[in-house]
Amino acid sequence: MTSGRVSFVGAGPGAADLITLRGAKRIAEADIVVWAASLVDPECVRQSARPDAELIDSSLITHEDVLAVYRRAASERLKVARVHSGDPSLWGAVQEQYDSCQRLGLEVEIVPGVSAFSAAAAIAGRELTVPEVAQSVILTRLEGGKTPMPDSERLREFARHGTTMAIFLSAARSGQLVDELRAGGYSDDTPVVVAYKATWPDELILHTTLGELTETVKQHKLWRHTLFLVGKALRASGTRSHLYNAGHFHTYRKADPAARQQLRGEQADTKAGSPLHTSRSGWVAARVENRNWSGTSGQESVAAWSAVHGWQETARSATRSGYRTRPTPDGQRPVRPVAADQETLALESTPEPAKQEPPKQEPPKPKLTAVPAPKPARQGAKKTGQKRRPNAKG
Repeated sequence: MTSGRVSFVGAGPGAADLITLRGAKRIAEADIVVWAASLVDPECVRQSARPDAELIDSSLITHEDVLAVYRRAASERLKVARVHSGDPSLWGAVQEQYDSCQRLGLEVEIVPGVSAFSAAAAIAGRELTVPEVAQSVILTRLEGGKTPMPDSERLREFARHGTTMAIFLSAARSGQLVDELRAGGYSDDTPVVVAYKATWPDELILHTTLGELTETVKQHKLWRHTLFLVGKALRASGTRSHLYNAGHFHTYRKADPAARQQLRGEQADTKAGSPLHTSRSGWVAARVENRNWSGTSGQESVAAWSAVHGWQETARSATRSGYRTRPTPDGQRPVRPVAADQETLALESTPEPAKQEPPKQEPPKPKLTAVPAPKPARQGAKKTGQKRRPNAKG
């Protein structure tokens, strides 16, 4: 590596085992890990970072402070993992950092992560694109926050499409959110999934309707780490997908003639005005789903994570050129000062038991092939510079 490297890593929605293998590897290789303790589970960093890695809480510093870290990486040829929650491409303030790293001559990359909206849909057991009900997903947020919204991207304008919407960063103004969705055409019985800290141990998933949304949010005192999934697809069974229908053909499969004729008849009926979907019975407003992470699922999670733990240990303990060891007087990992009210960083201030480094493995020795001893040189031949004729069996 001729220059430093900055990797923008998507840590996923919260659960430590939802980070990608590539993201975990970049953290394991990093000399410096910059991460937001209020948005990223500490285990995402703790399980992967090297013991001597420098950890910096990005929630306590400014953009200029982060740029100073990147300048140091460029001058000292360091590897930096900048860990973002969810996927860095969504509200991650990544682009300005990416461009700055390029100007500094750093090697730079973005490692995608699992977004919170897809994690919330998975927990709720819903597909966001149901055939003939919704085939698009709009990712947006309510206007009027800290970051200005373009005039053409008002929430009510997006709501006029009537498709599935994933709405971020809007829980603190749920009343305004409901008004905008109503103005766009959503009815009060439109289903809404409220996801608080999806995939975290204290996650909360609520099923409600647009008419009950404001009361549901106030009742559970939700204003941070919350997103909303809105749309008819959240309770509609829709129609069967054509992809695996026997009457559908594609490059790798021929259609069954009888099934093909039946499929065409169904499509004609749909265009004539037949119902597009049937509602799922038993929809209960504000139905709470609390997941038990201490039972079997938690054990399976630990078992799954251990499957990739070996290469992480190797990445952390391997001796690489350019690694910088920054020991502290008490032997703890260097961590920036943390505000007392940030409980998520309490783990970092607690001394860890000393970990015994695995013995260094010697590199494999090259395989040698036996070569017969050369015959004695003839009289008169020079001893130096004489080439030995290769053996026929060698």
